[in-house]
Amino acid sequence: MPDLLIELFSEEIPARMQARAAADFKKIMTDKLVDKGLTYEGAESFVTPRRLTLCISGLPVKTADMIEERKGPKVGAPEKALAGFMRAAGLNTIEEAQIQSDPKKGDFYIARTEKKGVDASTIIGAVLEETILNFPWPKSMRWGTGSLKWVRPLHNIFCSFGVEGEVPEYININIEGVSNKAESYGHRFLAPQAFDVKRFEDYEQSLEKAYVILNLDRRKDIILNDAKNVAFAHGLELVEDEALLNEVAGLVEWPVVLLGRFDEAFLQVPEEVIITSLKSHQKCFCLKDSKTGKLSNGFILASNLKAIDGGDAIVAGNERVIRARLADSQYFWETDQAIQLSERLPALDKIIFHQKLGSQGERVSRIRDLAIQIAKMIGADEALTAQAAQLSKADLVTEMVGEFPELQGLMGRYYAQLQGESQVVANAIEAHYKPQGPSEAVPTDAVAISVALADKLDMLFGFWSINEKPTGSKDPFALRRAALGVVRIILENKLSLDLNEVLSFSKLNKEAMKDLYQFIEDRMFVYLKDKGHRYDHVAAILKRDNKGDISRQYSHIQALENILQDEDGINLMAGLKRARNMLASEQKKTGKEIVVNISENSFEEKAENDLHKAIIESQRDIQNAIQGDNYKEALIVFSKLRNSVDSFFEDVKIDSPDAVIKQNRLSLLQMLQDLSQSLANFSQIEG
Repeated sequence: MPDLLIELFSEEIPARMQARAAADFKKIMTDKLVDKGLTYEGAESFVTPRRLTLCISGLPVKTADMIEERKGPKVGAPEKALAGFMRAAGLNTIEEAQIQSDPKKGDFYIARTEKKGVDASTIIGAVLEETILNFPWPKSMRWGTGSLKWVRPLHNIFCSFGVEGEVPEYININIEGVSNKAESYGHRFLAPQAFDVKRFEDYEQSLEKAYVILNLDRRKDIILNDAKNVAFAHGLELVEDEALLNEVAGLVEWPVVLLGRFDEAFLQVPEEVIITSLKSHQKCFCLKDSKTGKLSNGFILASNLKAIDGGDAIVAGNERVIRARLADSQYFWETDQAIQLSERLPALDKIIFHQKLGSQGERVSRIRDLAIQIAKMIGADEALTAQAAQLSKADLVTEMVGEFPELQGLMGRYYAQLQGESQVVANAIEAHYKPQGPSEAVPTDAVAISVALADKLDMLFGFWSINEKPTGSKDPFALRRAALGVVRIILENKLSLDLNEVLSFSKLNKEAMKDLYQFIEDRMFVYLKDKGHRYDHVAAILKRDNKGDISRQYSHIQALENILQDEDGINLMAGLKRARNMLASEQKKTGKEIVVNISENSFEEKAENDLHKAIIESQRDIQNAIQGDNYKEALIVFSKLRNSVDSFFEDVKIDSPDAVIKQNRLSLLQMLQDLSQSLANFSQIEG
């Protein structure tokens, strides 16, 4: 079957947009082709700074032939109805139609029209043109006098379609004068000449001969491995950075790794500042001394040029820029130390956090007050918590954070240490932003926990108070991340913290507070699902009425999962489901809820009496276990009802002709269900 090759050649595509563009190009094209009747065997997309490429294998040469059937009027219908039918079906005479009989409706006309399949090349051309004209770039531009939008000026559209071993068909695409040549282009400087293209195999090989490595992952591997080897040869070790690697691989088509140096005097500046400066300004990797593990004055850059001088001029140019950038950072570092963090607090009053929520200074006051309340609840030092919260945002008005906002918190820790603050306070200043991502560790010190929770909860309280909640995929203030941070800090530190009590500090009304609690609980669902817990098991605990202490709830989820792996637990779930279904069926018939009203004199079978006694004993033991905060023991006691429940359903028929006996048996099942609901909402559990 034929293969399809498309290349969209343009000016440089921003590195941050490349991976998404390649994925979008593949999905949009394949979805549209399938919708048009062109299935395929495989598809792969590629991207370099100057091209988007798509290869689709196993496409048919045309869509399948189809028979279209149109039902017409009855035989003997008026001429006007027949004429309308013939016109709609494309018939010249009514004799061209077929007659079909229906035992109930009689004879009527049927028009069957054969629709020939459409050539794949025709469909591909139309689909590609539509895709280009409507491509979902985050940002796009116009150029010249045309109206076509693309991320950068689009220079050539190449599209070939054909069977291996044969000359492929070149599909012409006409979009506002953009060239449509059966050719591609190599590296901008090393091999700018055009070359002919037929199919993917020769295309990829020809690109490599022209100093273009098409595969992004291969470019990443080359950069990473060469960087490690160059570093090793100089007794150094690469400071790896996946995000930087992805960006650099999107900037080069022919990566050449080079090593440069900067003045060792700059190493007096914190390592994180140097790493951030080199990454942000020059897209360079830092290096560590392999013996000491400390940052060295070496750096790695990935050039897009195989230079005649071996890259000396490129390295020298980068060294000049880095020298100037690090000199700025050194100035910021030294200047910032001259002003105490506490002296910077008035400047926070001039920074608007949000028009409806006041300044950063006002926010700091709220965080401090809330952090003190949380500190009381978890046993943290209140004075240290207050001091850490008060200084938590002070570094926002430093020169260094003004240049590198991503260093906020970290620089606050450095300056706090230099200015004599306790290590607990300094660490809390840095940690209060954490966790900012799923892989970042949560703060573990009680003071840091208090300030971190207060920071995130103040965000949630504030935006809930002005009804600026996330909608759909939009979350401009990262409130989902804040809520997830609250969940992670509490659960991973196993804090016994009543969220309802914490939310009561928000001054929200009851409805808003309930809505915010549900929002946080939804993040807990996501977090636990990502940790491998079954959604229905989590729901069985969280859908109970006893909300508040999510650490306790999490321990209950773990205990429940352990019980449900046991044979007694599994069989008991089946019995509970059967009881639930019977009660629901009876309620539906009568329209009344089952009220527990047991009469021991009305028991006819031994199994009824045994189940009743077992439930009574279990109620007592479960209540004692719950009061002793031993949920695991409560579940174990409950699971031991399995044999009594099994015997009841084997020996007892609920639907007795005696209404009193039937009601007594239903009461017994309701009693069982009420007991189960005190432990978990078992109706949430699937299977």
